[in-house]
Amino acid sequence: MADRCPCGLPEPYDDCCGRFHRGEKQAPTAERLMRSRYCAFAVEDRDYLMATWHPDTRPRRLRLDPAQEWLRLEVLGHTGGSLLETEGTVEFRAHYRYRGHEDAQQENSRFVREAGRWYYLDAL
Repeated sequence: MADRCPCGLPEPYDDCCGRFHRGEKQAPTAERLMRSRYCAFAVEDRDYLMATWHPDTRPRRLRLDPAQEWLRLEVLGHTGGSLLETEGTVEFRAHYRYRGHEDAQQENSRFVREAGRWYYLDAL
């Protein structure tokens, strides 16, 4: 993927979220983790989604539907979640197409950082 990363940042996928998906780096902030998780949905990286889901709230299985095409991400706001914090929220709207119908999912997600690593906890 040489094009712009699906997360909406201007870098190519390999230099943006791809490095998190490959395990070369950890997402430094809650927002970057949220963006990388959105991107993981877009590229169908189930392993990354499960690895970045907090063990207390992670489902036993995660099914991704290949018929769902993720179109774009809007970050609407955030609280906390910086390099020096251990909790944060990120509100976003994820646009998708499913079987020809376009829609969007809006969520305010909670993130926690444990042992220097950010995890998705749940939605508010």
